[in-house]
Amino acid sequence: MVHMNVFHRFFPVRALCRSRYLFAALLILLLVVLHLITGVGIFTPSPYNTYTIQAMAWREGRMHLPYDIPHLELAIFENRYYVSFPPVPSVPVFFLTFLFGYNVPDGLLIKAYALIAFLSLVRTLRKEGWKEASAAAAAFLLCTASSMLPLLMTGAVWYQAQVMAFMLTVLAMEGMQADKTTWGLFCYALSVGCRPFNALYGPLLIALFLHRQSGHERILVTIKKLLPGIVLGLCVAAAYAWYNWARFGNPLEFGHNHLPEFSFQGGTQFSLRHVPKNAATFLWGLPFSIEGRAVKLKQFGFSLFLSNPVLLCMLGWVLRDGWCRRLAPSKLLVLGIFLLHLLLLLCHRTFGGYQYGARYAIDLIPYSVFYLLCDREATACKRPCIIVMVLGLCMAVWGSLTILLPF
Repeated sequence: MVHMNVFHRFFPVRALCRSRYLFAALLILLLVVLHLITGVGIFTPSPYNTYTIQAMAWREGRMHLPYDIPHLELAIFENRYYVSFPPVPSVPVFFLTFLFGYNVPDGLLIKAYALIAFLSLVRTLRKEGWKEASAAAAAFLLCTASSMLPLLMTGAVWYQAQVMAFMLTVLAMEGMQADKTTWGLFCYALSVGCRPFNALYGPLLIALFLHRQSGHERILVTIKKLLPGIVLGLCVAAAYAWYNWARFGNPLEFGHNHLPEFSFQGGTQFSLRHVPKNAATFLWGLPFSIEGRAVKLKQFGFSLFLSNPVLLCMLGWVLRDGWCRRLAPSKLLVLGIFLLHLLLLLCHRTFGGYQYGARYAIDLIPYSVFYLLCDREATACKRPCIIVMVLGLCMAVWGSLTILLPF
């Protein structure tokens, strides 16, 4: 018996067989199979390695790049070339350049972000009373049955920003749920440095924390818990403002408005005029086109509710709760901020361009988790939702095999 106890101590078979690790292995296996089928190297750096190039420039003491790289989206300001994306994804890449130089395996890095997000989602749902298997299955589908799965195939600049923002938002949610407010708000501030509209998650994170405080919790004690995280988040925001000002003379400008298509070619990055066209494609656009006798996935987007089916499930939850008169204020807050975030994304000129489904809608997936956290009766995914999500996974696999950036 003693020998068996020693064996299990050093080889925790039961722990390794827990559902979260099995689903994590399934996630890794799925990505490996997709790579084998497509021929895309797992360790091959993306040709769209903007963050690596930015990190190497930082190592040389420069904020701008030494020359133009035509296939990248570079901002042009005062005859210098700058990365036109928020800077946070370059930070982990910066440290990796000391090992890999210009050959940082960004495709592997983006998979690590997805795996961290998966494990964080499992922990978050488990704390809400979900069983291990249900939490692991839901987290797996949240990370794969969406427009995010094709993004995990390569570490291209746009994909790094979105997947890292997703991971940081999930980590922020877990931190606030566990009363680790400084960590949670720090992750939230970093997520804004990947995707600026993620700033909208702030009120929900604060509400999530306040909802879990006991009724007799004093206001001063609550403020004391939140204050270090708020100060740290403001310091991160100040760093963004300084970096933007140092490059473009504007604390709110991170570079996109200085892209040629928006600065001197006549395009408008954000406008309400873009909403009707984007809504026709990304709200109710069908996913298929018929070319001859072949049925193909549309290569420039379709309904975000079909490509990210958890958002379709969330609308179903809203309709159900409205019918049953269970739309609590917390749920209405989640719904309201979700709709505002969606409207802002619809104002963008392309909503993601060449893509599977609706790539920008990945930023909206955490709202579904917030909605679940507002429903104390939800401790597992219902069968209709599971069916919809599995169908979404099948479509995402198809999209991963057919719609990729050229290599």
